[in-house]
Amino acid sequence: MVAFALGKAGMQAIHAADARAAQSAIADQVPDLILLDWMLPGMPGIDFARRLRREDLTRDIPIIMLTARGDEVDRVNGLDAGVDDYVVKPFSARELIARIRALMRRAHGEDSAGVIEIAGLRIDSAAHRVFAGEHIVPIGPTEYRLLHFFMTHPERVYSRSQLLDHVWGGGVYVEERTVDVHIRRLRMTLMPFALDGCVQTVRGSGYRFSASV
Repeated sequence: MVAFALGKAGMQAIHAADARAAQSAIADQVPDLILLDWMLPGMPGIDFARRLRREDLTRDIPIIMLTARGDEVDRVNGLDAGVDDYVVKPFSARELIARIRALMRRAHGEDSAGVIEIAGLRIDSAAHRVFAGEHIVPIGPTEYRLLHFFMTHPERVYSRSQLLDHVWGGGVYVEERTVDVHIRRLRMTLMPFALDGCVQTVRGSGYRFSASV
């Protein structure tokens, strides 16, 4: 029912029945956000949240805990485990969707309109457009996803394999050098606006997006 409600709101939901299935799904495609039930078979959701926070691939993914446990001590335990928000059952689909959108904006550094801006470069997530100043930046779909990831995680260095996991998804089998090709295309896209220097190579480590050119 939750997945159906999210689909109607324009979100793609991948359902997993337990922690093992969730781990496999995350390996195939890293999600933008995790909705996690406290009462999971096999492993409690709170223990799974702690595991997610220990792993490099998932430590920065926003987590919303869904639970019937509304006592203060349970909320504190959830937050201590690394959960970002806490929705107590019963809840309405409208409330959950609003919580998801608010958390996604905070996690991605977006304002209330879904806009991210760094170094004069602006992404309008709602319109799926990129602007340099007042100019629209023509950009391909893969370069858009790559730029969106970089701008929502600025100043952090990511290896080729990490970028493949986050931008392409772990279930997509492509060579790591594919990342280099799309980094070059992204730089060429930004070059007419003198912003290509924001996409930086960190020798021996990978790439980062920085406002300090």
